[in-house]
Amino acid sequence: MQLHWIDIGIIILYLLATIFVGFWVSKRASKDMKSYFLGGNKLPWYMLGVSNASGMFDISGTMWLVYITATYGMKGIWLPWLWPVFNQIFLMVYMSIWLRRSNVMTGAEWIQTRFGKGPGATASHIIVVVFAMVGVIGFLAYAAKGIGKFAGEFLPGHLSDDTYAWILMGITTFYVVKGGMFSVVFTEVVQFCILTVASIAIGIIAMIKVAPDLLNRVVPSGWHDLFFGWNLGLNWTTIPEINNRIVSDGYSFFGIFFMMMLFKGILISAAGPAPNYDMQRVLATKGPREAALMSSTVNVVLFFPRYMLIMGLTVLALAFYTPELAAMGKDLDVEKILPLALGKFVPVGILGLTIAGLIAAFMSNFAATVNAAPAYLVNDIYKRYINPHAPAKRYVWLSYLASFGVVVVGLTFGLFTQSINSIVQWIVSGLWGGYTASNVLKWYWWRFNSWGYFWGMVTGIAASLGLPLIMPHIIPHLQPFVESHFGNDAANVMVLLGHPITSFPLILGLSIVGCLLATFLTSPEEEEVLKDFYRRVRPWGFWGPVLAKVVKEDPGFKRNPDFFRDMFNIVVGTIWQTCFIVLAMFLVTRRFRNVAITLVVLTITCFILKKTWYDRLPAPTPDPDPVPDLQGQPETGAATAAS
Repeated sequence: MQLHWIDIGIIILYLLATIFVGFWVSKRASKDMKSYFLGGNKLPWYMLGVSNASGMFDISGTMWLVYITATYGMKGIWLPWLWPVFNQIFLMVYMSIWLRRSNVMTGAEWIQTRFGKGPGATASHIIVVVFAMVGVIGFLAYAAKGIGKFAGEFLPGHLSDDTYAWILMGITTFYVVKGGMFSVVFTEVVQFCILTVASIAIGIIAMIKVAPDLLNRVVPSGWHDLFFGWNLGLNWTTIPEINNRIVSDGYSFFGIFFMMMLFKGILISAAGPAPNYDMQRVLATKGPREAALMSSTVNVVLFFPRYMLIMGLTVLALAFYTPELAAMGKDLDVEKILPLALGKFVPVGILGLTIAGLIAAFMSNFAATVNAAPAYLVNDIYKRYINPHAPAKRYVWLSYLASFGVVVVGLTFGLFTQSINSIVQWIVSGLWGGYTASNVLKWYWWRFNSWGYFWGMVTGIAASLGLPLIMPHIIPHLQPFVESHFGNDAANVMVLLGHPITSFPLILGLSIVGCLLATFLTSPEEEEVLKDFYRRVRPWGFWGPVLAKVVKEDPGFKRNPDFFRDMFNIVVGTIWQTCFIVLAMFLVTRRFRNVAITLVVLTITCFILKKTWYDRLPAPTPDPDPVPDLQGQPETGAATAAS
């Protein structure tokens, strides 16, 4: 489509402003590694929280969420549990506190805190770096596919989707590399403000333009229902091709799929954050209390505006664009609903602001990923194993090169990706399946050692990369059995068996075997390493022998008694988080009775969390230093990190 010159001007002004910020803060960011990757642990928790939320408000994910909301209606709110989105509640309640007490720079460096410095710890350290880089490349390919599809609909030049992706990723890489964490955080806060304004504006436009009766005429019965049974129960007559997409997605037996998704999500959340930008924001906070508050901010600021945008675009597209979508037939690309709805229904000026905001969303996610990646290559490989005494400036310059390198590799993989949904499914079901077992056991079981961690990760990663290649050859052999036992539902069962989430238990099982065999065939970690970790992090779980030794040396030491309270807060917190999502969706669809009920539930959960979570957080971390003025003046001290 042809953009108005006002919209083009807004977009160009935004891109120039982000480059300017990168230069503005570059002196401060390039002082040393801690400043470049963690902002010197001086950035306020609420800025880091908004920055983290902005990084999650990515354009590829938003296009996917518009797709699942249009297809599955209110039931679509459960599908992001594939990631799972409620891992932010685990982080808020206890995991961010435990992680921040380690006082390290990266997830790989954390391994030394848990396993010490022996050969097994070194092997575990390296495998975390490998996992982090595989994950970064996967996320960059995911980002490239989304921004290419989006930009191809709006930006001038009639270039290919991949070409637009390379151009926009190049601009973003420039300011991220130059400014490091300071640049990422400050630009992401601005980006989030732009995107929030645009998102709420689109939600309001949808409320004004689309009456409930108009929407009801084009969506199937049950589309507005939040809850579900064993079967999905949606039958699209206005866009029949969507029925085929539901079958191919594997969600027809929604109850079974939901239970599998919940099982996977709880385990992944209990494993702690993957070594990406989410973990980096936790480690960049001033202390444990601030880390928990940062994670809570994500839930407060992210979901309501994001779902105002998602439901707004969905409602506009379905209400006014259904005939065109139906006419696409087998060529239907529901992932393009977002750009189609924007181009048709959003007025001049607001459109430019919205496109700038969505490009900002892409930049936020991409920038956060790129900024996290070189820390693993430079801090965890070059500095630790090759040249531990190099000047600080050399580490920063190597970080520049590493950033460019991972971007090129990620973009290259993006060229071979067919859809956003395919990458989402591989990341959340395959890759994270390989991560889960080792990273659950490391927190909660004292006997689990570094060799168990290493071989658990090796078998998990190998399975996550290999099973997608093997399963298509195995599943067809199950068809006779399925047809004889499931009758008319056989086709849906076959699709569910082929869904990536089905491979999660297999990947998890293989990884557990690797964990346990290696652990019991090798010695426990050194006693002093285990005691130091337990004193510092203070986890609950199966730590009895270590607790006894710590108490013998320090009779005043108290074990962590918060397991049941933490589990209660996770349940309440997940309901609280879901309220922010459904509140926006009910508001845009003008279901005001449901809005009132949601507000009541939200108020109750806020009150409970105030008493059982907020009032029991650790004491604030002392902060002798002011927030950096970004002018490059020398620091007057070092931020104190609580242990």
